[in-house]
Amino acid sequence: MTALVDSHCHLDFPELSGDMPAVLANMAAQGVSRALCVSVSLENFPRVLALAESHANLFASVGVHPDHQEGEEPTQGRLVDLSAHPRVVAIGETGLDYYRLRGDLEWQRNRFRVHIRAARQAGKPLIIHTREAAADTLRLMREEGAEEAGGVMHCFTETWETARAALDLGFYISFSGIVTFRNANALREVAVKVPLDRILVETDSPYLAPVPYRGKTNQPAYVRQVAEEIARIRGMPFKALAEATTANFDNLFMRIKQ
Repeated sequence: MTALVDSHCHLDFPELSGDMPAVLANMAAQGVSRALCVSVSLENFPRVLALAESHANLFASVGVHPDHQEGEEPTQGRLVDLSAHPRVVAIGETGLDYYRLRGDLEWQRNRFRVHIRAARQAGKPLIIHTREAAADTLRLMREEGAEEAGGVMHCFTETWETARAALDLGFYISFSGIVTFRNANALREVAVKVPLDRILVETDSPYLAPVPYRGKTNQPAYVRQVAEEIARIRGMPFKALAEATTANFDNLFMRIKQ
């Protein structure tokens, strides 16, 4: 079975953390060989790291989500220090989100800058979240030299113009289960245009389960449905898409290990 990688999931969240043996068994059954467990706060980072330390096929990132308003505010030095752990392969998730929060969001932009600077210093890629904030996200990426770190625009739902701008900065584009949703025609058009050597697939589990599991708790095993849909719309064999996205994951996140 061709190996897949879930490039973004939250296995430390309670929906999944209570039954890790089943989560891992389901991954294996669907040919999902590895998964990247993504941090959303410094308080919960130890749980993310513990998963990566306990399972050879799980990896960790370190960062604070743009929506996270409570707890420790990350500094560049703190992120760099935590990212030095050999199981930590990325900085994030970070970025901007103007959908859920309103008012003066300069603190969010400052936090994003801190993450970009930390990634550049650490030499590890960024995991970027952007929602209703594409112009500012790209502006800050350019201002802070994010192309020096590289990274991925995760759970991408923006326009082709935004994707192309991120690609021009050397970033990868990752698609989640949203690409399987009936009303996601515009996103599917983007998924066809992104160069094959820049595509990643993810679940963002426990959220956004793909069709036919929509509405249920998502899990890394379901990244197979994401990959199958992208292969279908691109008119290419599933095996080739799986091989490409796995190679892309290694090129981006495993470069420190090689």
